[in-house]
Amino acid sequence: MPAIAIPGVKSIEEAVKSLPPHDLAEFRRWFAEFDTAAWDRQIEQDLAAGKLDGLLAEAQADYQAGPEREL
Repeated sequence: MPAIAIPGVKSIEEAVKSLPPHDLAEFRRWFAEFDTAAWDRQIEQDLAAGKLDGLLAEAQADYQAGPEREL
């Protein structure tokens, strides 16, 4: 199977800039969904790898300390 040539970022930027308003709106909607899914996958991977354990422990301790704390 032949390799697919993937355009560089600058080429993609130029293509996006040239989109008519309707197509730009459609692209923005698609990209927002794509970006959200990528973020969710990264958070899930970080959580599974234990990278968020410290933050979770800190949040749990803050919650257990109650609503009043001195700043």
